[in-house]
Amino acid sequence: MGRQLPPCRERGFTLIEMIVVIAIIGILAAVAMPNMQNAPKRAREAVLKEDLYQIRSSIDQYLGDRGQYPGSLQELVDAGYLRFMPFDPVTKSKDTWIEIPADSEDVEDLQPFDDETGGGGTGIMDVQSGALGNAVDGTPFSEF
Repeated sequence: MGRQLPPCRERGFTLIEMIVVIAIIGILAAVAMPNMQNAPKRAREAVLKEDLYQIRSSIDQYLGDRGQYPGSLQELVDAGYLRFMPFDPVTKSKDTWIEIPADSEDVEDLQPFDDETGGGGTGIMDVQSGALGNAVDGTPFSEF
């Protein structure tokens, strides 16, 4: 006579349970994907904002130390206020920064440039990204 097998303990998941879990994972992935797709763009925007902050801080330090705005961004590097000219993370170039000149009414108490300090005029008082387009939140890069 044959041996009887012990009753099998049923372990594991049913097909319905597996389908429910897969559906929940699918829904969570669908919700998370739009945020994940914008993550690299948001990271570049954060780097751009930080670079602009550092450049603007250097311009302010230069102004405080020397009583005049720098003639160019390169002058900030040459004078040691910046270690190097940062790359614009959106355009991936260090040559696309837009230098905003100081208006004469903004700099009435400042010393004028002479030829030894890097040119004439009143210098640059601000900088913007030369990137075209808008950030993820719709703000133009030129308004950063």
